[in-house]
Amino acid sequence: MELIEMKNLGKTSVQWLNAVGIHSPEQLKAAGAAEAYRKVKARGFRVSKVLLYALEGALLDAHWSELSQEHKNRLLQAVEGPSVPPM
Repeated sequence: MELIEMKNLGKTSVQWLNAVGIHSPEQLKAAGAAEAYRKVKARGFRVSKVLLYALEGALLDAHWSELSQEHKNRLLQAVEGPSVPPM
């Protein structure tokens, strides 16, 4: 299987993944959605949280919108770290 064949991944997201050294579903699985997202973002691409959800959905073979809000929150925490409460 190719990255482009995975659910939620289109031409642009596959190009971004390739640019950070992720060229196969196995490499994406090894990195995990949060790490792959961090690498793409660190490379300077303008990405939204939807990419993070799309990557996770691709790994789970589910549309990103099917992820629960709790699941999305855990992904965001993995990427951004724990939120700091306002003072």
